[in-house]
Formats: sequence, structure tokens, C-alpha cells
Amino acid sequence: MTVDGILNIDKPWGKTSFSIVSMVKRLTGERRVGHAGTLDPAATGVLPVCLGQGTRIIQFLLDATKAYRAQIEFGVATDTYDATGSITSKGDPSGVSREQLLSALTSFTGEIQQTPPMYSAVKHGGKPLYELARSGIRVERKSRLTLVYHLELIDWQPPVATIEVECGKGTYIRSLAHDLGQLLGCGANLKSLTRLRCGLFGIEDAVSMPQLEDALRYGYWQHFIYPIDIVLLHWAAMVVGDAAEKDIRNGRPLIFDSDDSLPRSSYGNHCRVYTRDGCFLGMLCFDSERGQWQPEKVFSTTNK
Repeated sequence: MTVDGILNIDKPWGKTSFSIVSMVKRLTGERRVGHAGTLDPAATGVLPVCLGQGTRIIQFLLDATKAYRAQIEFGVATDTYDATGSITSKGDPSGVSREQLLSALTSFTGEIQQTPPMYSAVKHGGKPLYELARSGIRVERKSRLTLVYHLELIDWQPPVATIEVECGKGTYIRSLAHDLGQLLGCGANLKSLTRLRCGLFGIEDAVSMPQLEDALRYGYWQHFIYPIDIVLLHWAAMVVGDAAEKDIRNGRPLIFDSDDSLPRSSYGNHCRVYTRDGCFLGMLCFDSERGQWQPEKVFSTTNK
């Protein structure tokens, strides 16, 4: 039986995000499985894994705000920007005070330019940068504008700082650690990383792989499945009757007497729509030029 929804998995250390997807495929028997936002093997924490038609909303999870807790070790820089890499330089972190660290952190809040690490999945000439790096090839990478909403120093036990970061899509915490070390003049690398939140999925509610395996063994694993529309709860919503439902399922736009007939959401001109019996039908996008609501994604799931 096909299962449509989302698992909030607490990824263990040492596992790739792809290996977690493969494991979920094998354990559940579901063919369509994908994750929403790669975590490095050395990182742990929240990894949303989408099943069935849930894979069709991965893009909205990728765009969601993320939160991390990171340990940064000063005095050692590496080629991967984290503790798994080869040391490229060493410095003396003894001169770094708490006040200097706090001041430096302010430089990484708000809109910042960030260069992806060589050991990353960003593609250059059609190949992931990490493949080039493993072959000893280094290329110039374009810096990217990223958004850091909140950056807080949680603990300072020299030479290791523990910080919490709330950031937008495409932010590399490894790059942040490396750049912080460069700014303070002693080098730094990411010692450990835990993703605390991805959108509305928090680590306090995440299921571990051993827990999921037990749940599958005893037949209650679907208890951990979240419905697809939970990702879109910040959108406006409406209920449609049988005629409008048929139009939506056939990809036909809906036209109302007033373009205010459907409430607008904080996500722009999008709306989630339900059948009268409460089943999630899909999402609509308002076409301002034509004055109509166009079906964007339609689901056959019965998740509510």
C-alpha cells in the first residue's frame, strides 16, 4: 500500500542523507522517497523524508527556514571546513576573547555573501564540487547571498564555541565556521553540527532510525507519518464543492466573481484547497493577468 506523507527523522552521525532515504525505501517498500535538505555524514538532526506524493512538496521544505546548533573549533582550518578534513593551517586561538567572538558573530547576521565549500554538492560544469575536490581539482566558486536570521553564542570554552544559527535556504554552516576563523585570524573548522529544525519539524519530535525500525517491525510506523499539507499550513485555505473539485482534478482554472473570493496567504498568491469531506486536494496559484486560480499541484491522497 502506498503511503503519502513525511517522516521527521533524526539522522545519526556517519550516515549520508541518501543512505537514510535508501533505508526508508527498503524498510517501507515505498518506491518514491526523497529527503528535503542534505545533511553531511558528520551532521546529525532533523531530516524530513517524504514518501509517495509527499515527494511533490519537497521544494517547499527546501525553501523553509532551518535552525542549527554548531560547535566551532578555533586554531585549525581544514580543506572540508569541518573536522573530517585534512588540516590546511594552524593558528593560535589563545588571543580570541568572548567579546571578540561576539563582535565577529555580528558580521555574519543578516544578508551575507558566502562561498560554498569545495567539498559540497554544488555543481561546476555539471559535476559536484566534491568530486572535483577528491580529484585534487580546485575551482573558483561564486559567492552567494544567504540570509542568517539569528546567530547566538551559547557557550565559549576556548578553543571551542557553541553557537545556534537560524538561517535561510543555501546557508553552509561549514563556510560560516571557516569564515569566522579567517576573520579572527586563527582559522577554524566545524567540529559538530546538529540540525534542530527544518520548517515546522523540530528535533524534539524527530524519530530515530532504531525507533523507526522497531515501529516497522511491530506494524505501527505510520504513527510517525505527517500529512502532506502540514508543510503548507501557513497558506490560506478553502473548501470546494464537487463541481470545482472536478475542475481542479482536470487542471481547469477556477474563476470567481471577485478575485477576493479566495483569501491570499503569506506565501503570496497561493492557496491550499480541500474537498468537502476534508481531504487535501491540492494547491492553487492565482493568475493575476487572467483573474483566475490555476491548479498548481493536485493530489489523490486522502490525508487530512
